[in-house]
Amino acid sequence: MSQALARHPRGGLFYEGLEPGRLFAHGLTRTVTQMDNMLFSNMTLNPQPLHIDAHYCATETEFGRPVLNSIFTLGLMIGISVSDISVGTTIANLGMTEVKFPAPLFEGDSIHCTTEVISKRPSKSRPEAGIVEFLHKAFKQDGSLVAECRRQALVRRQTKGN
Repeated sequence: MSQALARHPRGGLFYEGLEPGRLFAHGLTRTVTQMDNMLFSNMTLNPQPLHIDAHYCATETEFGRPVLNSIFTLGLMIGISVSDISVGTTIANLGMTEVKFPAPLFEGDSIHCTTEVISKRPSKSRPEAGIVEFLHKAFKQDGSLVAECRRQALVRRQTKGN
């Protein structure tokens, strides 16, 4: 294995192995459940009936059933990427931008995700790290896009320097 493609002992890729244009189709998939939606909404003190009240959804929404909490969907989408990309190499998330939820996700849907490396640059203040921008996308079983976001992360370098 070349130096640039070496992985952290926990499995994550170092800054040097994250080249712009590289696309990861993550192997992990996940079917979302009513319990996921209820627990997450309750743990985050979100009383939105769109997520937790089936009767409300059936009688007062266009969906007819609860929609998965979008912040849960965002976290799951990024979480699915971790084992392929960043276990042990992410120092910190720096931000998430252009977060979109173009279609609803419902109980019983299964999602799969992709991550593309958009850009990277050495950190100006931390020679042991670089800043990488990722584009994460989540799709449900019929192929429709349910979530996407750009994420900027501070990632460990294999070697210090610019």
